[in-house]
Amino acid sequence: MSGLGLKIGARGRIDTFTEVVLAKSAGDAKHRPDGLIVVNTGRTIWKALVEAKVGAAELTNVQIEGYLNLAKLNGIDAVITLSNQFTPLPTHHPLTVSPALTRKVKLFHWSWGNVITQAHLLQELGEVYDREQVILLAELRRFLLHPSSGVKEFDQMPAAWSELCESVATGGVVNPKNQQCQDVVGSWHQLLDRITTVMSRQVNNHVQIAMGRAEATDPMERLKNASVALAANALLAADIVVPNAAAPMHISVDFRKRVVSVSMRLRAPADRKSTKARVSWLLKQLAGTEPKDLHVRLFWPGRAKETQYSLATLTDRPEIASDDRSGMVVSSFEVLLVRELGAKFTQRKIIVAELVKSASHFHASVGGRLTAWQPKPAKIAEGKLEPESVSTEALRDEAEREALERAG
Repeated sequence: MSGLGLKIGARGRIDTFTEVVLAKSAGDAKHRPDGLIVVNTGRTIWKALVEAKVGAAELTNVQIEGYLNLAKLNGIDAVITLSNQFTPLPTHHPLTVSPALTRKVKLFHWSWGNVITQAHLLQELGEVYDREQVILLAELRRFLLHPSSGVKEFDQMPAAWSELCESVATGGVVNPKNQQCQDVVGSWHQLLDRITTVMSRQVNNHVQIAMGRAEATDPMERLKNASVALAANALLAADIVVPNAAAPMHISVDFRKRVVSVSMRLRAPADRKSTKARVSWLLKQLAGTEPKDLHVRLFWPGRAKETQYSLATLTDRPEIASDDRSGMVVSSFEVLLVRELGAKFTQRKIIVAELVKSASHFHASVGGRLTAWQPKPAKIAEGKLEPESVSTEALRDEAEREALERAG
């Protein structure tokens, strides 16, 4: 319940109800929520209405705004929705509702893909101890993963994706306020959420999208920033955080080049004094990696332009890294997986499958192998193990001298 801001101790109790009939009506008998959750923490009682959609059914403003009004009338704290629509945080909702409706009643959302992932992690990480609950959790996963459940994960971009690809290819200008642009950005965010849920199940840990505080607090701010970036550069990008990885994994799609890329940047080890030694440090970590579509970008001090080589070339001829920058030492590396898709880039299902596959492949072959360099702790110099002794007289004389200097 942490995503809802609730803390439940050992004595806490959660009750759930279906076919809920509320005492006070908002004037529309059609608004009947699927369920009610009551959380008793021992000090407070927190209640939430639940509405779930499966298959192609989507949440609507009329229905959810009606539930928000119902919750307010009946003293209920929140409305929780579930559907096949993805969002990065429970506080980000697929619908845009009036802020006036969520002042007293909170609105939360989970995708079914996220529910499957959380159930998987609870099982794999051994966080459920009650035998009956373990069995119920396993049955829930089995049900949700069955094709007849109506649950499916995000697998296709909207029609606006192909339209935008064509517009960019013909030199068209992307307007960040245009509905087409916002539809593409919205689907991009759903795709990122799909990637994190898939990878969370693969690594058995919580993989997340990196967001600043403003974007995490306000989903419209996140949408606006990405729309502006898309309009300016015909590019969409984000960082994904895998627990204990050496650095965030950067993922991007370039509409002009029709390229998808996944990368990770590391600082070069400062305790190795030459470029050759620093490159060897990196290549040793990537030993055995299939080099197809992988490249290494080298960054140099000052304003020197970065250089780039395929991993295969750098592995065969590591000395090539020093040839173009004689007298300079590489300062950091970026390992990139780059895939040129051409016409496939415009195809709405293929682009989703390619990005999900590329992210997982990059972590398996690169991100899961790399370790960030850490400086060694400072050592006590030889002969300095014992602290130098200072006489009381010397300390007194020094204090008197400093006092005289301040006085005059």
